[in-house]
Parts: sequence; C-alpha cells; structure tokens
Amino acid sequence: MSDQADGNWKQFKGKVKEKWGKLTDDDLTVVEGKRDQLVGKIQERYGYQKDQAEKELKEWETSNKYHW
Repeated sequence: MSDQADGNWKQFKGKVKEKWGKLTDDDLTVVEGKRDQLVGKIQERYGYQKDQAEKELKEWETSNKYHW
C-alpha cells in the first residue's frame, strides 16, 4: 500500500466508523485500507450479502470521494 493510500485510510477511518458503527477498531486495523476486507467485515457485522455490502461501500466512497 502506498503512503498516500495509508494516510488517506487513517483520515477516512473515522468516517468509516460513522457509517458502520458496528465495526470495531480491531476490524479497521485488520482492514487497513483493503477494500475487499472492508466489504467482508461489513458483511460479517451487519449480516449483509456481498452485493449489499458492495453497494453501501460504493455509495460511501462516492459521497466521501475516497478512492482505493
């Protein structure tokens, strides 16, 4: 992961927790900017199907101008 992506992740981690409050700090440490792992954690914590987690994450990325 590039330094820029790492810095962006630290900046956006709080916004991720605002959107998906069931995610723990440990979850976000494991994810650490990896999109596919974040989708998996959202599925796990919220009981979503993969397509639902992907849809929410895509909407979040667009609204926060976050790019992986």
